[in-house]
Amino acid sequence: MSKDKAIRFQQLHREDNCFIMANAWDAGSAVLLAQAGFEALGTTSAGIAYSHALPDAAAALGFEQALQATAEIAAAVDIPLSMDSENLYAHDPQQVYDNMRRIVETGAVGASIEDYRGDPANPFYDIELATERVAAATEAINDLDYPFVLTARSECFLYRHPDPFAQSVRRLNRYREAGADCLYAPGVRDIGVISELVAALDGPLNVVMGLSGAPLTLAQLRAVGVTRVSIGGSLARAALGLVRRAAREMLEQGSFAFAGEQVADAELCELFSINADRKN
Repeated sequence: MSKDKAIRFQQLHREDNCFIMANAWDAGSAVLLAQAGFEALGTTSAGIAYSHALPDAAAALGFEQALQATAEIAAAVDIPLSMDSENLYAHDPQQVYDNMRRIVETGAVGASIEDYRGDPANPFYDIELATERVAAATEAINDLDYPFVLTARSECFLYRHPDPFAQSVRRLNRYREAGADCLYAPGVRDIGVISELVAALDGPLNVVMGLSGAPLTLAQLRAVGVTRVSIGGSLARAALGLVRRAAREMLEQGSFAFAGEQVADAELCELFSINADRKN
């Protein structure tokens, strides 16, 4: 099954295609998204962290927790899954290699690697080390008998590099040369800048929507050549926003209008019974 998913995921990244890869944080959210019709999913490290009452930071959510959540999500759906794997939970290229081998065992058919070090005072890996890390992740998947989509991220826009465009292009093209299949510069919200990135990069571009800033549509992103659109932790935050609004409504107004937005128990039980049957 992983091989079929992997081939399909690779095909989705073909030239002239543009698709949304929604991000799930547990098996239940993944099943709902798959039922809705998405062709592929990603995990959201932020959403998984929130579900454990942890902040969105690699140091907060442990690698073992992330692996377990990824495996549960991968097992719950019949569509491709890519793991939001932070900086591969490692600094050293050898540990990047070892961790990537473990990610493959979860059933995910894609994963990402960031060049953010986790230190706000010194946020980015040196470009040579960052490229070496991408190469190590690539080496870890080279002997698989199916394609595994490696997404390399440059965090220069997100963490305010003084020259984010030029540095992102330089870094992402180096990562592409090192074996990355998909390129990602989170934090870009301007359609003009996105269009310039597409033109300057040597591989498919992923952009993230659902963050603050000017809203863009899938049609706009497709028109400028974006290949993949993810939503990060925005859907998880929206779900938690509903919980908070419902709590305030009950405590401040004594009413329960939030219940009008719920999915019926019978519908959920029917949907999730399919997942239960998969485990038997």
